[in-house]
Amino acid sequence: MFKYATFAAIALLASFTNARPATLDVFVPPVTSPTTGTVWKVGTQQNVTWDTSNAPSQITNSQGRVVLAQGGALFTNQTGGLDDPLASGFDILLGSITVTVPDVPAADNYQIVLFGDSGDITPEFTIEE
Repeated sequence: MFKYATFAAIALLASFTNARPATLDVFVPPVTSPTTGTVWKVGTQQNVTWDTSNAPSQITNSQGRVVLAQGGALFTNQTGGLDDPLASGFDILLGSITVTVPDVPAADNYQIVLFGDSGDITPEFTIEE
C-alpha cells in the first residue's frame, strides 16, 4: 500500500510542476474625479470617474462598487456596516457612475473608494450641507 501511495504523491507533484501558474488580471483603474478642491453638496447628483484606458482584456472581477471614505477609513452606515455603498453592481469598464451625495456631516476629508478587481482611493475633497 505504501508503494502505491508514494507513486500517487509523486504523480500529483509532477502534475503541479507541469501545470501553468494561474494568472489573475487585476485592474486598478485610477479615479480621476473627484479630486482635491472638489466640493459636493449633500443630496446632489455627482459623477465619479476613472481611467479605463489600461484595462486588461480579461478582468477577474468586473463588478464595480463605490464607497465613501472619511479620513482614510471607509465610511460606515449607522449600524457600523459597509452595506450601503454609493453605487454597486456596475461594469467597471464604464469609466463613470453617477452617485447621490449622502446626508453626512460637512467636512473636507472625504474620499471615494472604487472597488472592482482591486481598489483605488481619491485624494480628500469636501462635502458641504
